[in-house]
Amino acid sequence: MSKTNVQQVPDKYFTLSQQSEAEENIQDTQPVSLSFYRDSWRRIKKNKGAVVSLIILLIILVIAVGSIWFSPHNPDTQQVQYSFLPPKIPGLHINGFNGYAKQAGVWVDVYKEKDVPSSVYFYLGTDQFGRDLLSRLLYGTRISLLIAFSAAFLDLTIGVPYGLISGWLGGKADTIMQRALEIISGVPTLVVVVLMLLIFPPGIPSIIMALALIGWITMARVVRGQTLQIKNQEFILAARVLGQRPVKTVLGHILPNLSSVIIIQTMFTIPEAIFFEAFLSFIGVGMRAPNASLGTLINDGYQTFQFYPHLMWYPALIISLIMIAFNIFADGLRDAFDPKMKG
Repeated sequence: MSKTNVQQVPDKYFTLSQQSEAEENIQDTQPVSLSFYRDSWRRIKKNKGAVVSLIILLIILVIAVGSIWFSPHNPDTQQVQYSFLPPKIPGLHINGFNGYAKQAGVWVDVYKEKDVPSSVYFYLGTDQFGRDLLSRLLYGTRISLLIAFSAAFLDLTIGVPYGLISGWLGGKADTIMQRALEIISGVPTLVVVVLMLLIFPPGIPSIIMALALIGWITMARVVRGQTLQIKNQEFILAARVLGQRPVKTVLGHILPNLSSVIIIQTMFTIPEAIFFEAFLSFIGVGMRAPNASLGTLINDGYQTFQFYPHLMWYPALIISLIMIAFNIFADGLRDAFDPKMKG
């Protein structure tokens, strides 16, 4: 039997098949897998109100912190001869912002009347002691933010562990811990805070402790409720069956799933703390002179509002802006983190 001659076909007769345009389009349109936080950030960026609020908060924070090194004047320096000067901004020739004030129906150059050097400007005017209002406003905003962020941090360190332990243990331990919360929350917050401030010397530490004494209760209840829901889900039961230690289960599985709730609650806690600190300072049991906060500045402006309204307008505007921006941003976070809102 003769062997069949086999001829080798040259490679030039073979060509690689090209991917069709339709297949390329199918691959291009396949969704990209996103993590929970990346997807949430994508949703936040679509919320214009939340983005604008975040930008405003960052600008206020950067300016307030930066004023430690770059401040127009010393916020505590008193120059009584320059008291109650109106705002004066270089290059702005608008009555009310150029050093002129209305006296007996006539616009008068107050800076000229009080012999203020031409090179000296007070962009937002001065108070009754001749202190620069802009410098005190920056200082007061920084103090109010410091108190609010410190109180929120203490809420996290106390409220989150308390809520996790109460929700995870359940049973009698949960009942006892919740009854304790009810007893503490049954006392009016203002009474507790005022008593704290009367016992301890006035100042920033006293206000932070007073705010943290009651503020963590809401955080603890929110975390406890979410923990009760999550601990009965399948992946937690699987971790228990595999013999994982309770501490590792709580820290490795439950706490990460609570992070979005904790972030949202913290964003709502900060403006509440700012407002409460301003309220305490306004009624005279918070910050004491010569220290400034938004509350003390509003209180000082309130006393002379009829004659010098600008002393109250600016701190009131800043605290309103901070409160609104924080609340809008917190609403945006809640919508982004809520799975029911996903489309």
